[in-house]
Amino acid sequence: MTSPVPNAPPVLELRGITKRFPGVVANDNVSLTLNAGEVLALLGENGAGKSTVISVMYGLYRPDEGEILVNGQPVTMGSPAQALSLGIGLVPQHPMLVARHTVAENLALGGTGGFFPARRMAGRIRELSEKYGLGVDPAAKVWQLSPGEKQRVEILRSLLRGVRVLILDEPTSVLTPQEVEGLFKVMNELRADGKSLIFISHKLGEVLDITDRVTVLRRGKVTGNAPTAGATRESLAEMMVGRSVSFERKRETPEQLSNAPTRLAARDLQALSSRGLPALRGVNLDLRKGEIIGVAGVAGNGQSELVEVLAGLHPLQGGSITLDGAGLGRDARAIFESGVAHIPEDRIHMGTVPSMSVAENLALREYAKAPLSRGMVRDLGALDAHAKAMVTAFDISTPGVDTTSRLLSGGNIQKVILARELGDLSGQGGAKVILAVHPTYGLDIGATEQVHRTLMDAAGRGAGVLLVSEDLDELLALSDRIAVMYHGELLGPYDAASATREGIGLLMAGGEGVPHGAGPGDLVENAGPDEPNHTGGLRA
Repeated sequence: MTSPVPNAPPVLELRGITKRFPGVVANDNVSLTLNAGEVLALLGENGAGKSTVISVMYGLYRPDEGEILVNGQPVTMGSPAQALSLGIGLVPQHPMLVARHTVAENLALGGTGGFFPARRMAGRIRELSEKYGLGVDPAAKVWQLSPGEKQRVEILRSLLRGVRVLILDEPTSVLTPQEVEGLFKVMNELRADGKSLIFISHKLGEVLDITDRVTVLRRGKVTGNAPTAGATRESLAEMMVGRSVSFERKRETPEQLSNAPTRLAARDLQALSSRGLPALRGVNLDLRKGEIIGVAGVAGNGQSELVEVLAGLHPLQGGSITLDGAGLGRDARAIFESGVAHIPEDRIHMGTVPSMSVAENLALREYAKAPLSRGMVRDLGALDAHAKAMVTAFDISTPGVDTTSRLLSGGNIQKVILARELGDLSGQGGAKVILAVHPTYGLDIGATEQVHRTLMDAAGRGAGVLLVSEDLDELLALSDRIAVMYHGELLGPYDAASATREGIGLLMAGGEGVPHGAGPGDLVENAGPDEPNHTGGLRA
């Protein structure tokens, strides 16, 4: 952090901010300060009030009580335009850019007009890009950019408006480790130039790496302010949820896993994307009993197609799949009834039916069977009892089992899916294989811990878990082995104990020197004494 000017007021201060919605106090007497040249982390579980605070800072909401000060002067924040005029900018979690336009054309939108605004904008983009190390080409089409590059374009949008305070909302959620490193370099350049940043993230390791202070919200109230120096992931998590949180998993040894029988075997899987392009190119995979294999990769490299093929939801062009040595058919219901559970990426539209009740969503797998049905008629009493048992077993927070599922938080919707897919209240042994895709995306620390514990418990009972995630901390914490999907090919799996974030990130980005079609042995064993090991320390 740059040295603050003695006696200088905070560049941004909230005093006693309260914001109410019908039946909910989203922010309750919230106060925080942001100093010049400082990176402040804003932490809290889902529903803690972070989004409301951001919206108040950026003029999207007017507070019911309290005041906002900029450089020590009270202001009225009535709109985003007013926030920008006061030097406060917001980089949204999901970049809002027009894909077919160039960077310069996107950043010229909403400008002062005149002839050739994009051409005039290009010069300013190059100037700021060079000053802060953003590496943005004003002539590039947005659809050609990586998620990290799009993030930097959004930062440029704010810098072009002359902001002094930049709010970054979950900026690393879809970035590779190399892109995260690049973003942090930019943030350090901004900090050195006297800019102030507010960093919102659930990734506590990143919070420790890049921020100077943390402010923690819980149930709408500030429950902690502390310098980052000396803090740990465990101490920050405890501030957020009010109890200790475990981040570690006791893994089986490689020797134990190598002796375990294979649950799911896939050989030479070939599949096309929805656009008719190759999505899977000869994928081979062996998932063992009690094993968690993590699958990393930048979105669009075949992870979705792999899981959907295994779940019977996507056509297979070639190859074979076996479960416990027996051939696996292509009917999705038959695959589930064979013991394959699926936790989909889109929990709202694919994992649940939003208009149905919690009880109905919990019964989607078993509604036609006894005891939930008697012939063609549903047994409403059995349905209600089944739902209440699941709600208790999986700690689902809902006003009642008749509540419409769309009214639940993201974490509780995910618990509904976990309960339906993994619940073994019938005593029949539960799932043999679990296909989990981004199971904790957007969830808070408490909900994430419960999802992790559920997956680990399932593996402990003998299930094989295929965990697809863009959160490398999650993969490294839970996985026994880690693989990377790149251009439809599966690189690995590798022993997770020897894996590094950098090595995984290099493979995710198709690191220089990684040959097309390379297998795990090619990436390690074929490297000569003077050649780089492009697995970054990974071992098959």
